[in-house]
Amino acid sequence: MFGNLYERALVGERCWIRHDDGTRQRLPVHNWLGGRRADRQFDRAVLALCHGPTIDLGCGPGRLVADLIRRGVPALGVDQSATAVELARRSGAPALRRDVFDPLPGTGRWQTVLLTDGNVGLGGDPIRVLRRAADLLRRGGSCIAEFDSAPCGVKTQWVRLESSRTVGPWFRWATVGVDSAERVAGDAGLTVLDMHPVGDRMLASLAQR
Repeated sequence: MFGNLYERALVGERCWIRHDDGTRQRLPVHNWLGGRRADRQFDRAVLALCHGPTIDLGCGPGRLVADLIRRGVPALGVDQSATAVELARRSGAPALRRDVFDPLPGTGRWQTVLLTDGNVGLGGDPIRVLRRAADLLRRGGSCIAEFDSAPCGVKTQWVRLESSRTVGPWFRWATVGVDSAERVAGDAGLTVLDMHPVGDRMLASLAQR
């Protein structure tokens, strides 16, 4: 979906994400890789909300999964990127190279499902993504999803990755504002239990209805 620029960004190439309205922003790879430049306040908040076996959909290089494993929490990451999965495994994070909609182990038995770093917008269809999270949860489990902290509704657009040397293919992505979290979650068969502001970011605890 992202093209090979995503792989190259994970190993150090400077990349941006271009939106179909012409705006461009730096790809926040430093957050995904963890370490000193990561948003540690946000990561700590996510980890504190994970209870029991946890699956991270779109885990990237696996920083959250690795942190959970170090805390003794069973966890698994899922990502389509070969580079991301390799980096995750090197850091001690169990990870599978799969589409999040492929068959996954433990379906219906995970206590926590993570959707952070914009992954609620995968493929431009947040309802489908949240329905997938609901399928993976055990009864009484929770999905920890990140929403845009601004009241921006639901915005689906075409985006692409760019570097100084090349341009990737366009792909669909969505953002869901905090004002639409309850409606989108409800359409996916989930209910919002609580909202957790973390700096300028927003997490929500969701549960099956």
